Amino acid sequence: MNKSKVEKINFYSDVLGKEMSMLVYLPECYNSLTPLPVLYFLHGRSGSENVVFEMDINTKADRMIKDGEIKPMIIACPRIENSRGLNSSLICKEVPDHGDNNGIINLGMYEDYFMKEIIPLTDKTFNTIKDREGRYIGGVSAGGYVALHNTFRHQHMFSKVGGHMPALELELEDEDKPYYKDMGVWEKYDPIYIASNKNISSDIDVYLDAGDKDEGRFYEGCSILHEILKEKGVDSQNHIFPGNHSVAYIQSNIEKYLKFYGC
Repeated sequence: MNKSKVEKINFYSDVLGKEMSMLVYLPECYNSLTPLPVLYFLHGRSGSENVVFEMDINTKADRMIKDGEIKPMIIACPRIENSRGLNSSLICKEVPDHGDNNGIINLGMYEDYFMKEIIPLTDKTFNTIKDREGRYIGGVSAGGYVALHNTFRHQHMFSKVGGHMPALELELEDEDKPYYKDMGVWEKYDPIYIASNKNISSDIDVYLDAGDKDEGRFYEGCSILHEILKEKGVDSQNHIFPGNHSVAYIQSNIEKYLKFYGC
């Protein structure tokens, strides 16, 4: 019998002009005959594609699929670096992250990288359902912000989106300036602004959550976004679970997330 596996895909990104990679979870039942839905699961600011192991996503998905709690699916975890998934610079470059003394900010065409390279590469390499009904996206912290703006800006591409302790900031801070040259760029990608000012398809399912002790108080942004979406007739759910803004918080709730995507 086949076992589930996690494959590492290394590739050269023409959009970013450098080597990148992603980890892809293939369930036990994966084969070349039956196309499966794909969950794109995005890491946070200081994370990487290794989020699949750090959050124990693969073993939890194995168990839940085996027990019939969720349907089989492919889970792709691409490297998005500390980019916020933005098209922030025509030339890919690194600048100091003043909000993190040891960190860097990655500027480049990261929205194009995800939409024009990651998704087509996944669909080409694996036996996927190649339409929005079989394509979901979620992420943690900064990755949750990326998942939300990608979905709201490309609604024809995704049917489910999850923001898990998503970095929904309520105003533009000075340390954010490298990403956003002006307020127009901030508004272009801010999920709350997009939801307030654009039509959001009512057939997108949204899942928001944050810890009750989240240091970034991201539960506030989740609550605001949730109310906007509900007013627009979008099937949105918003949860506050116990915990801080941490890996432990995500690990303790990953089964809830998988159930949302996999049911």
